[in-house]
Amino acid sequence: MRPDIYLVYLLLRLLGLLPLRWLQAIGAGFGRLALRRGGKMAHYTAVNLAITRPQLDERSRAALVREAMAEGGKSITEIVKIWGSGAEHALGLVREVRGEALFDAALASGKGVIIAAPHLGCWELLNYWLCRKTPMAILYRPPRIAAVEALLRKVRGALAPEQVRAEGAGVRALYKRLAAGGTVGILPDQKPRAGEGEFAPFFGREALTMVLLPRLAARTGATVLFAFAERLPRGEGYRIHFLPAPAGLAENDLPHACAALNRGVEDCVKLAFAQYQWHYKRYSADNRPSPYDR
Repeated sequence: MRPDIYLVYLLLRLLGLLPLRWLQAIGAGFGRLALRRGGKMAHYTAVNLAITRPQLDERSRAALVREAMAEGGKSITEIVKIWGSGAEHALGLVREVRGEALFDAALASGKGVIIAAPHLGCWELLNYWLCRKTPMAILYRPPRIAAVEALLRKVRGALAPEQVRAEGAGVRALYKRLAAGGTVGILPDQKPRAGEGEFAPFFGREALTMVLLPRLAARTGATVLFAFAERLPRGEGYRIHFLPAPAGLAENDLPHACAALNRGVEDCVKLAFAQYQWHYKRYSADNRPSPYDR
């Protein structure tokens, strides 16, 4: 580990001693400040919420934007607690698990499990919880700063998932793991590269949607479950949810399968609407007009 990255690790360990409610309050403050400054994060959030909640009046939507920005800030600063306090200590913040029987049954079936974990709540804590239950591989794209990978391995410790790159060899590794009855985790709402997705409805508007997860499900017969870690109020901790996949997700008809995939993400988001990563440009695509253009 590079010396500067190691210093970041030590700082995380120090700041990880702070109470979760303090860190989340600081994050909420950052989010509200970003909203007042009116930067890209605030603009993208406002556009996404106008698309997904068109029935709201101006005042109600403005309140939802403020809440979403505060939750977005919390998602950044709470990582200090999740990474800095150590995996086992962080897992002590899990207050409840809903739908755990679904996950246990999927593991027991031996057919492989695909965890579809949207950009919702605290997905790093969800990773810890899953890895304590079973070995897991996650599909990811390498960080822009290569040295950050060493930091991630250090903070995740023994509960680190196997990281599989989103490329040919990595995808083949996922197929093999599922065929052997293993578990993989994928961000189902990650915007795919051009030519690697299908357009499907997401909260009433078409969004470019990955085809990899439906293909994995169709070809391996693995059980697909949606999961996320909901942030509880006042820094009280987290509630983990498991939800069954909507019917049709494993179809060979990719437009229908991708529509089912997005319905699964919607089912999760509706349980903790403001905690979704609404500043993500979910509706942008290279070959279509962008709603984010000012």
